[in-house]
Amino acid sequence: MRMSQLFSRTQRDIPSEAQVVSHQLLLRAGFIRQLAAGIFSYLPLARRSLTKLENIVREEMNAIGGQEITMPVVHPADIWQETGRWYSIGSEMGRFKDKADRDMVLAMTHEEVIADLARNEIDTYRQLPQLLYHIQTKWRDDPRPRAGLVRVREFTMKDSYTLDTDEAELDMQYRAHYQAYFNIYHRCGLDVVAVGSDTGMMGGTLAHEYMVLTPVGEDTLLLCDQCGYAANRQIARFRKPSVAEEIPQAIKKVATPGVTTIEALAAFLNIPKSKTAKAVFMVATRSEDHESQITNHDVEQFIFAVIRGDMEVNETKLANAVKAKALRPATEEEIRAIGAEPGYGSPLGVHDALIIVDDSVATSTNLVAGANETGYHLLNVNYERDFKADSVCDISAAREGDECPVCAHPLRAERGIEVGNIFKLGTRYTEAMQAYYKDEDGNLKPIVMGSYGIGIGRTLACVAETHNDEHGLIWPITIAPYQVHLLALGGKQPEIIETAEQLYADLQTAGIEVLYDDRPSSPGVKFNDADLIGIPLRLTVGWQRLKDGHVELKCRDGQERVSVPLEDVIPTLQTYIATLESEIAAKVVEVAFKA
Repeated sequence: MRMSQLFSRTQRDIPSEAQVVSHQLLLRAGFIRQLAAGIFSYLPLARRSLTKLENIVREEMNAIGGQEITMPVVHPADIWQETGRWYSIGSEMGRFKDKADRDMVLAMTHEEVIADLARNEIDTYRQLPQLLYHIQTKWRDDPRPRAGLVRVREFTMKDSYTLDTDEAELDMQYRAHYQAYFNIYHRCGLDVVAVGSDTGMMGGTLAHEYMVLTPVGEDTLLLCDQCGYAANRQIARFRKPSVAEEIPQAIKKVATPGVTTIEALAAFLNIPKSKTAKAVFMVATRSEDHESQITNHDVEQFIFAVIRGDMEVNETKLANAVKAKALRPATEEEIRAIGAEPGYGSPLGVHDALIIVDDSVATSTNLVAGANETGYHLLNVNYERDFKADSVCDISAAREGDECPVCAHPLRAERGIEVGNIFKLGTRYTEAMQAYYKDEDGNLKPIVMGSYGIGIGRTLACVAETHNDEHGLIWPITIAPYQVHLLALGGKQPEIIETAEQLYADLQTAGIEVLYDDRPSSPGVKFNDADLIGIPLRLTVGWQRLKDGHVELKCRDGQERVSVPLEDVIPTLQTYIATLESEIAAKVVEVAFKA
């Protein structure tokens, strides 16, 4: 491709709307353009890189038995109503009506479509297992699109789905995806970690996220350098500090004027925060079932969470515990309506609230809790004796320095960007949609499903985020838009133009992908644009070397400039390309599975 014909322009200035490096560089290098919040056009350079990335995905999916299909981007609402997700997913789902006034959905994922295909195509165990995948546009109306391609509303995703007879088969397919995903990211030059994650709106029994560690990530990960434990903070576990066992004492009310926080309470009574019971007041939005799912509607329920004062409530864990679509802080009026008092709340004597107690409270004795009366607290509050809970579970948030739940080594916190996820769905969708198969004895059983996603554009953004320097992008050879950037310097000097044109033709004949800067621009502009675009190899035709029958070769990620005789250009480039590809291939190694 000649740059004089390329439908793209570089930019010298950093766009004001771009806050992260990948967004800045992809805009400046002419890879993407923004149409609206979270909606982008991918220009020719980006499209070439995305195609290479997608083909890597195809190769790895095919290698584990995948069959590529294409499913619709528009779905009838009926299938989403069958599984209940029409009601449980909020405003991020794109809903509209067609001309016949039927409710329709813009695809955000395809579990319902796969389950519908399965119930119509699968009859017997002999047709299982299956692995189907597609690479397709999705829509999620994210209220906070940010960071360029990192968080968008319209995006391309590879989503694959496995159909199995039982959990053992599912486990094999899940582990195959687990390794295949590492292969994909490593072939793209991207380092990732797999962490345990929340199943969220997908449901199921097990999930992993693939994370790129970077300070611009929105997720907090808890990692153990000793045993390898890794989890998203949403579900991360830790060894909770134990407290000394005591004999339960009688409750005593004490005056605590103006003491409305755990920190102030601990200081006022001269006790550690672990001796207090913290009250957290939330209101959950939950789906209430009726005779027909089509009439489902949302209801709000007051949630009274109780946790030990030296810990914090993890809202994801709490939402999962009460099966909430959403949580919000309760108002003071709502708190008082259940018989509690803001700043002095406790679960003693409250009504019309779902009480969720962290297991740290259930195993602690003689805690200090609010008296539900302004200016007073209660000493020696004990679970079961003084109050009951609707559920006792882990609702605490892990923090850096907490002990690893596996080996007790201090956990390390890192920020990360999620680039992929895998889920064990089980029979959540197939039972709802009656997708059954006949086993060897002729009995009907629900098909067991798995779901696996990779964000194509987000993966590209993460490569850009982690592969750059102060001059621009540095693409790995495997997904670079071109392998070689050919520069012709010297304006209208016929020898330079003729040599560059011949090299351009020879490179294409040899099957080497080349972007040829044939513009009548200054050497400085051409060098700056080459660094900004970030193609792995730069071949420069200039008079200083050409007079001796040579051209200059430079790797984008190095400083050394090599003088190459004209007759050796093709084999030299082929050697360099093979070396770069071998370096990437060496990173594709087997990774131990961690549940």
